[in-house]
Amino acid sequence: MKVISLADYQAYSSEKMKKHNLFQTSRFFCDVYCFEPGQEQKAHAHADQDKVYLVLDGQGSFRVGDQEQVLGPGQGVMAPAGEEHGVVNTSGARLRVLVFMAPNPA
Repeated sequence: MKVISLADYQAYSSEKMKKHNLFQTSRFFCDVYCFEPGQEQKAHAHADQDKVYLVLDGQGSFRVGDQEQVLGPGQGVMAPAGEEHGVVNTSGARLRVLVFMAPNPA
C-alpha cells in the first residue's frame, strides 16, 4: 500500500507551475499542482477525461467552460470531459491544488 502525506508535496518553481504525481494507474491519476503568484495552467480541454480541482492552500481563479470563479481552501470544481478549463493564481500568495483525472490520458 502506498501512503503519502500531502505536506510532502509543496515544491514550487519560479519558471512554471509545478506538478507532483501522487497516485497513478492506467485508469486514473492524482497530482498536486503548485502555482507561484501569477502562474497559470492555460485553458485547455480533454475530450474523454473528467478533471477535479480541490484547493489545498491559497486562492486562484478557476475557469470551466464560460464560467470563472475564485476558489479558496476546501473548495473545488469539476471540469467534465470536453469542457475547456484552466487555473490562474491571481493572488499574491502561493496556490496548491489537488487534482484528480479519469480516465488517465497517458
